Amino acid sequence: QVQLVESGGGLVQTGGSLRLSCTASGRIFAIDTMSWYRQSPGHQRELVAHIMSSTTQYADSVKGRFTISRDDAKKSGYLQMDNLQPDDTGVYYCNFRILQYGSSKWMEYWGQGTQVTVSS
Repeated sequence: QVQLVESGGGLVQTGGSLRLSCTASGRIFAIDTMSWYRQSPGHQRELVAHIMSSTTQYADSVKGRFTISRDDAKKSGYLQMDNLQPDDTGVYYCNFRILQYGSSKWMEYWGQGTQVTVSS
């Protein structure tokens, strides 16, 4: 069984910072991509940031403010969020593409979600 556990959400004022973490556990042979999504009230879940090896991609709305990183030794991914704005409010989910030991199929797994609220 693979499990992703997120932490780091909370309430912050406009212009503040938060750092989200996501750690995978289980019989993991390799992790390919790590991604962060968010879902705001009344909106579909959207991709915020994505990292594969050292290559990163960001949604236009967060470029220059958010930084995605990973530590493969810890099976963890991170999202540093700076200069947060009220529109960044939502539930943030991590998503890892993982290959388990004994398997030939890559599978995607989701974290439980963590709430980020930015007050104006």
